[in-house]
Amino acid sequence: MPNNWPFWLAFLVFVAVMLALDLGVFNRKAHVVKFKEALSWTALWISLAAAFAVLIYFFGHSFVGNEDRSNSVLMMEFITGYLVEESLSVDNLFVFLLVFRYFKVPGQYQHKVLFWGILGALVMRAIFIFAGVALINRFHWVVYIFGAFLVLIGFRLLKQDETEVNPEHNPVVRFFRKYVRLAPEYVGGKFVRIENGVRVATPLLLVLAVVESTDVVFAVDSIPAILAITREPFIVFTSNVFAILGLRSLYFALAGMMDLFHFLHYGLSGILMFIGVKMLGSHWFQIPIGLALGVVIGILAISIGISVMFPAKKQPA
Repeated sequence: MPNNWPFWLAFLVFVAVMLALDLGVFNRKAHVVKFKEALSWTALWISLAAAFAVLIYFFGHSFVGNEDRSNSVLMMEFITGYLVEESLSVDNLFVFLLVFRYFKVPGQYQHKVLFWGILGALVMRAIFIFAGVALINRFHWVVYIFGAFLVLIGFRLLKQDETEVNPEHNPVVRFFRKYVRLAPEYVGGKFVRIENGVRVATPLLLVLAVVESTDVVFAVDSIPAILAITREPFIVFTSNVFAILGLRSLYFALAGMMDLFHFLHYGLSGILMFIGVKMLGSHWFQIPIGLALGVVIGILAISIGISVMFPAKKQPA
């Protein structure tokens, strides 16, 4: 057990309380999340992440359980990791939007799917993070594999004109179609229902399974990216969690203006390739975390700015 386990426990309790408040208090009844509500929640999660960064500045050594780096460096690692994970998460939003449209998920049930999807994502990310840290600490050459992988993913993203998703090609969808008994239509916000004495899945459970499976793919990209910034498990995990927890509200805040960020994938491509090069060259040169943070912010600002300056052309009806 790590010597900083009380902080791990405190953070996990904080996450559990926030999730309980979200589902059990503020969103007990299924409803369509309006823009104003989503914006308020997005602002809250960003504020909480900022407050946590301040805590790291004052108590970073206690949080991570060692004094190898200064608190200010730990804080910048958290901020950089959070920005990278949040920007990569925006790419997830395009996929969620396409999945919800494809399966015609009613607006009042989308929040529930994202809630349970993100809960599953937290568990998967934790497994990926600890596995990644363990691999790098035990086999240093894994760093070069991760770096090459990020450069490859960044290059592929650079050539991609738009997010392409066809749920029918998803193995999870094929499995459900073949082996799972599905109800023909949505039944309230239920994932399963009883039909003629037999428990059957509703389309909402299929949508949740698709969301979970796509997050596994995104985790494969994002975890190596954050491990290029820091290998402190606590910083990696907390930056991931704050980005994921804010993802749901961010989706509803941006769902109506996804086209505004049509150049963002070029920025994400640049970030992934930059981080990949950072990993590949880690044996020969070290990029200061302050410079890495500036590069990430600069690339994001440029891609968003160009998207606003040159709006996407509307497709003819």
